[in-house]
Amino acid sequence: MTSLSSTPPDLTRRNLSWRRSLANRTSTLLIGLCVVLAAFPLFLVMWQVISRGGSSMSLDFLTEEIPRNYRTAGPGMGPAIVGTLFITGMAALIAIPIGVLGAVYLNEYGKNKPLARFIRTMADVMTGVPSIMMGLFIYVSYVIVIGEQIGFAGSLALACLMLPIVIRSTEEMLRLVPDELRQASAGLGARKWRTIMTVVLPSASSGITSGALLAIARAAGETAPIIVTVGLTYIYKPDLFYGQNTNLAAQIFRNASQPFAASQERAWGAALTLMGLVFLFTIISRIIASRFAIDKR
Repeated sequence: MTSLSSTPPDLTRRNLSWRRSLANRTSTLLIGLCVVLAAFPLFLVMWQVISRGGSSMSLDFLTEEIPRNYRTAGPGMGPAIVGTLFITGMAALIAIPIGVLGAVYLNEYGKNKPLARFIRTMADVMTGVPSIMMGLFIYVSYVIVIGEQIGFAGSLALACLMLPIVIRSTEEMLRLVPDELRQASAGLGARKWRTIMTVVLPSASSGITSGALLAIARAAGETAPIIVTVGLTYIYKPDLFYGQNTNLAAQIFRNASQPFAASQERAWGAALTLMGLVFLFTIISRIIASRFAIDKR
């Protein structure tokens, strides 16, 4: 005997559809709220840097030498900009090739071998090491040995900070490359090294570039290793192997710690310049990644 209180199938489906729609809208709203809450501090920082550092922006600020007196108003930050580009660029030239090759060994050759597990553990440990420790390590092992603070010592310290980030991020990107691509290349007679160079790395190039950019962004904003290993200068010093040098992060710290309005204004301008350089590197890296990545359509 059929129960008179049974729910019709159409009504049940409508109730289920309504509940799913409500759950979907609620989840979307909560996710959007979380995104806004996470982005709000970022927008506050960007607004503060742009509003306070924009007044310092001029051609003279980007090209003139740094005033030796913190009380002196006016430009510029030219030597610090050049120092940032040279020191961070040298660090990237050291860390990125070594990090990518290390990740290739871990994912393509080492797998779960004891040496590979040891390298992964050390990379994870190095990721959490304070930057001042890297600066002190290079100071003791390199600066004291040569007897002089130079820009290349700062590059070595920043490279030590970048290396574990490049290794771990590159390895994760290589894991995402489908094994079918490797097998297809091997089936065509390609050796393993050629498969890695022509198939695996191009397929993961976008993620590798993003990881390298993350490492460069962290290195460009580090202050403690630079102060310990590089020293201080107020003039243009493009030579990383002779004499003290400087960069934007060090100048931000030194000028912001002074009680003078002129030095604090230069600190805000240097912060805006550093943020602009990182943004420019981001755009360039995306163009490079999209240009050389394999079309997966």
